[in-house]
Amino acid sequence: MDAINLVVKIGSMALIRQEDNAVDYNTLSRLSADLRPGMIVVSSGATEIGRVDYCHRTGHELQGELDDIKTDYAAQGQAILMENYRRFVDPSFSIRQVLVEHQHFNNPQKREHIRQMLLRCPAQGAIPIVNYNDPVSAKENRRMELSALRAQHQQVVECIDNDETAAVITSLVQANTLVILSSVEGIYEDPHDPSTLIQEIVGDTPEELLQNVRKQQEHCIGASRAGANGARAKLEYVLGPAMEGTRVLIGHARHRLHDLLDGTVPCTTVSLRSSL
Repeated sequence: MDAINLVVKIGSMALIRQEDNAVDYNTLSRLSADLRPGMIVVSSGATEIGRVDYCHRTGHELQGELDDIKTDYAAQGQAILMENYRRFVDPSFSIRQVLVEHQHFNNPQKREHIRQMLLRCPAQGAIPIVNYNDPVSAKENRRMELSALRAQHQQVVECIDNDETAAVITSLVQANTLVILSSVEGIYEDPHDPSTLIQEIVGDTPEELLQNVRKQQEHCIGASRAGANGARAKLEYVLGPAMEGTRVLIGHARHRLHDLLDGTVPCTTVSLRSSL
């Protein structure tokens, strides 16, 4: 089987033009044009895109329980998200939607099934587009399932945040590089001062990298939107793959993938020094 070279995660806010309350087709088309077999995309955005689409069609937002609203928006947005990846990805490549839930990664058989499917994609000229399956994941049921799993295991994968999903998949397929695309240039010592961008968090050993990440997490406050976990959580999620030898880049979605990979645009790198 061919190797997975790159996992790319793109956040919800990077796919929305907030000032217009509209889908950012420039970002979607730019990312899609850069995709090739041997890459996996973990794409947020279904809920926000579903909300935008519903509002444009009806002139108002949904009312009711927040979890129900998120479920309904996500179900509406998933189709639009995939439609646009198919629209902008090179037509000679296949794209494949992969909807996952926490239980898929906490069960060894299901986890291996997903791994094998993802590893088959490069040789078949296919690009997987992965997203957490929000429409079928009820919050209360999920909480009970995770609680039961924690009683059996020391470590449990939740995957509610797609940063975590991307990190889990990166480790699963042992990808060389993980790129986290967001609405900021990377991790900042002071999130209100763009000049404090942290360019590298590295270590000669996994233990040293862990210590250096913990130091930088002390500076991390706030998030891009309500319900998001922010920079501290991003660093926590990517720490595992980085300690395993994956080079992690956290950067702005306005940049081309090859520019981030080549280091010609600002971003934050989290890595063992030997992986640079």
